[in-house]
Amino acid sequence: MTFKHFFTSSIGKKFSMAFTGLFLILFLIVHAGINSCIFLNDGGSTFNEVAHFMSHNWIMRFLEIGLFAGLILHAIQGLMLWNQNNKARPVAYQYNQPSKNSSWYSRSMGILGTLLLLFLIMHLSHFYVGTKIALYSGDTAHDLFEEMKQVFSNLWIVVLYLLGVIALFWHLYHGFQSAFQTFGIHHKKYTPLIKMLGTGYAIIICLLFALMPIAMYLNWIQ
Repeated sequence: MTFKHFFTSSIGKKFSMAFTGLFLILFLIVHAGINSCIFLNDGGSTFNEVAHFMSHNWIMRFLEIGLFAGLILHAIQGLMLWNQNNKARPVAYQYNQPSKNSSWYSRSMGILGTLLLLFLIMHLSHFYVGTKIALYSGDTAHDLFEEMKQVFSNLWIVVLYLLGVIALFWHLYHGFQSAFQTFGIHHKKYTPLIKMLGTGYAIIICLLFALMPIAMYLNWIQ
């Protein structure tokens, strides 16, 4: 089997989904860690310093290309795999009981992924675009902390972000253990541990991301 055929096959799509998914899981740890600097409540000084370093360091900017490539590949392969699975079972059997064979979130990964994609577009428009415009237009001053405060002063935006975080939780909850299973790490001794780590990871990451807009809107952070 050639690389092209493997990449476009069902198993190839699952492997690329798992690989890019683990890469994005690592990125979220870094992203949540940087954004958590706002909880120091020092007027955004530390957060802005770290954000400035990340946006100006050439290594980080190079890795950013890989990040977007992985994100796009993950989204495309995920939607293709979801569509392929739906086409493989076009007839709804009378006695089919999917709730007994799989969880609702595993059957809804395509919908959750689509919601996350829309959420990501909103997120990039709020924070990424302004940062890059400032960087590539003569490196003008850009206060990302103040931008966050302004964005999260709108209740509807806060609600949309929280809905996006909920979708992210279920996506991570299923995707974490699913990625390891795709790589063949499925054993009665290790699978419960992987599931526990995945659950803890999803809770901590999503709790941090949910607290940020809430804390900004309620003026817990100045």
